[in-house]
Amino acid sequence: MDQQFDMDDFVRIVVSENQIRRRLDEMAAEIRADYEGEDLLLVGVLKGAVMVMADLARRLPPRVQMDWMAVSSYGSGTKSSGVVRILKDLDSDLTNRHVLIVEDIIDSGVTLSWLLGNLRSRGAASVEVATLLRKPEAAVVDVPVRYVGFDIPPAFVVGYGLDYAEKYRTLPFVAELAPKVYAT
Repeated sequence: MDQQFDMDDFVRIVVSENQIRRRLDEMAAEIRADYEGEDLLLVGVLKGAVMVMADLARRLPPRVQMDWMAVSSYGSGTKSSGVVRILKDLDSDLTNRHVLIVEDIIDSGVTLSWLLGNLRSRGAASVEVATLLRKPEAAVVDVPVRYVGFDIPPAFVVGYGLDYAEKYRTLPFVAELAPKVYAT
């Protein structure tokens, strides 16, 4: 089934479907080499990381396990409150496990910094981060990221898990959303 979308909703495609596919292949090869023989748990951050997590996990050995968390620092506004709340916690025990947080995008780094500290406090053998996208210019907190798909400019992007008002997540590429779509 072909997806229906209006290209007028976007300023430009930032990362194409083929670029995503190639980079995930490369990231998976690095992860396989780095964690060979280890008990690796992928932790996806809902909802945005669903696409990245699914496609990355399919490129890894079948013994790799997955779990999910949902966290929020926004409440009902568009600016971070600075207070992180766990909306859905992990089902897995992290004791002595190698944990790889899988993110769709890293903006300020505030929430991810909190999440790293939280998961490390649970007795994991290691906690690292893999992200498809990172906005270096938007960083407020320096967060160590082991695997980065693409560094992008600080534009409002959607697609491949990223949304605006729960729309555009299923696009096979990442695009800069046109201001006319979100302007009030």
